[in-house]
Amino acid sequence: MDNVSVITIFYLSGLSEPKNNRFILFSLTLLCYCVILLVNITLIVTIILDKNLHEPMYILLCAFCMNGLYGSTGFFPKFLWDLLSPVHVISYSGCLLQAQVLYSFACIDLSILAVMAYDRYVAICRPLQYHTIISKQRVIKLVCFSWFTPFCLIGMNIYLTSRLKLCSPYIARLFCVNWIIVTLACFPAETMVNNIIAYILIIFYLFHGVFIVWSYIYLIRTCVNSVENRAKFMQTCVPHLFSLITFVFTLLFDVMNIRYDLKKLPQPFKNFVAIEFLVIPPLMNPLIYGFKLTKIRNRLRKLLL
Repeated sequence: MDNVSVITIFYLSGLSEPKNNRFILFSLTLLCYCVILLVNITLIVTIILDKNLHEPMYILLCAFCMNGLYGSTGFFPKFLWDLLSPVHVISYSGCLLQAQVLYSFACIDLSILAVMAYDRYVAICRPLQYHTIISKQRVIKLVCFSWFTPFCLIGMNIYLTSRLKLCSPYIARLFCVNWIIVTLACFPAETMVNNIIAYILIIFYLFHGVFIVWSYIYLIRTCVNSVENRAKFMQTCVPHLFSLITFVFTLLFDVMNIRYDLKKLPQPFKNFVAIEFLVIPPLMNPLIYGFKLTKIRNRLRKLLL
C-alpha cells in the first residue's frame, strides 16, 4: 500500500476534445487570456497612475483586478500547454500549488465582494460618515485581510491534503481540485479532518454571501424612495451586483459538480462550467466597471485619445 501511495505526478483526464479541435480551442483560449491580461492590467495601471482614483472604491476595484490576474495565471498557462501536449500531467507539488491558487482566488474574490458591498452600504446609507468609516488606511487593511485570510485558510487545507496517502494519480478535471485529490486517499477514514475543515470553510464563506445579500436588501430599501440614491445605486452597485451574481452561480454549480459528481452531464459542458469562474469574472469585471464608472471611463478616454 505504501508503494502505490508514493505519487509524484497526476494525470489530468478532463480534456476530451479531439486533437483536430484543440488548435482552435488553443487559439480561442490564448485570445481570451490575452484579453484578460489586457483589460485587467489597463484598469490597474489607470487607477495607480491617476491620483483622483485613489479612493476606497477604486482601491477595491484595483485589488479585484489583481486577484483576477492571480487566478487566471494559476489556470491558463498550464491549460494552454495541455492543449498542445499529448499527455496531460502535472507534478504532485505543482498540483497542490495550483489547487492553492485557484481555491484562494475564489475565496479572495468573495471576500473583496463583501468589502465592496460594505463600502456601497456606507456610501449610500450613511453618506455623512463615509470618509470617517471608509478611510484609505482602513480599506487597505481590509484588502490585506481579504487576501491574507483566504490564503492561510486554503493553505491549511492543502497542507492536510499533502499528508494523505494516495492510491490513484488520475484527476478527471482540467485542473487540480483539492476535494478530488482528497477522494484519491487510500484510507477514507484519514480524510475526516479534511472534510470538517472544508465544510467550515464553506460555511465561513457562505456567511460572506449572506452579508452581501443583507447589504443589498438594505441598499434597495434605502434607494427606493430617493432619486439621488437610486442614481448612486445604478452607477456603482449594479456592476458589483452583476459581478456577484455571475461569480456565485458559476462557483456554486462547480462546487455541486465536484461534491456530487453530476455524471449525467456531458464532459464538455462540465469543463465549461468548471472554468467559467476563471474566465467570466476576470474578463467581464474590468469591462463592466470600466464602462460603468464615470471617472474610469473618462480617464480611459483621455489615455486612448
